[in-house]
Amino acid sequence: MLGTSLRGQAQSNDEPSYRKEFTYGINFNTRGGLIGGAAVRSTRVLDEKWSRFWGIEGVEVKHPKEQRVLNGSTGGSFVYGKSNYLFVIRPSFGMQRVIFRKAPESGVQINALLGAGPSVGLLMPYYIYYDYTLREPGTGRTVQEDIRSEQYDPEKHSSGELILDRAPIFSGAAETKVRLGGHLRGALSFEYGRYRDAVAGIETGFLFEVYPKNLTILRAPNINDNTLNTNFFPSVYLTLYIGHRS
Repeated sequence: MLGTSLRGQAQSNDEPSYRKEFTYGINFNTRGGLIGGAAVRSTRVLDEKWSRFWGIEGVEVKHPKEQRVLNGSTGGSFVYGKSNYLFVIRPSFGMQRVIFRKAPESGVQINALLGAGPSVGLLMPYYIYYDYTLREPGTGRTVQEDIRSEQYDPEKHSSGELILDRAPIFSGAAETKVRLGGHLRGALSFEYGRYRDAVAGIETGFLFEVYPKNLTILRAPNINDNTLNTNFFPSVYLTLYIGHRS
């Protein structure tokens, strides 16, 4: 009788006290800036070990050779050679398995997860302010001031000294191009929290993303765009998240 009672109690402790979980968080990754982006996820418990999830995240992907340059005359800053921003929306679907279950009211739970899905790449032109002002030879006096906001082009904007500043981020939004690809992720999550209906934690793992063709982020004079850019974007990421259970 005692053995049966203990087994029943152990099974009860293993059974999750919730069926659904919804989380949202901030993403940091080796392809992004200070903050890579944001993510939300919905998880449904299947049994004491397995869950399935769907989620979506939006991040900015940067080229590893991006370097910010300061114009000493104007104080403006820009990324030299950058021709497009790359923003990516990633719907993900996958499975999650409990590796170590925490106590009902405290402790740390460790989960392993594997997910995949499409990647919607948004190539938005990177605009700069370029100085086309006409000046008198020898004196340098202004004849006609002409400062234009344009997408960076290495053939037209060969002089870095005449790039005054970066234009507002959404200057080229109307010219955004959509590129479809796919991604695969694998990660471990570490969940914290003292309450059954609340969750907070850290997820860390890897992500592989690929597109049918190279995505042009940087351009340079006399260098083929395909040589400088790629269609494969591996990264390591970390997401801080909070949420609730029901």
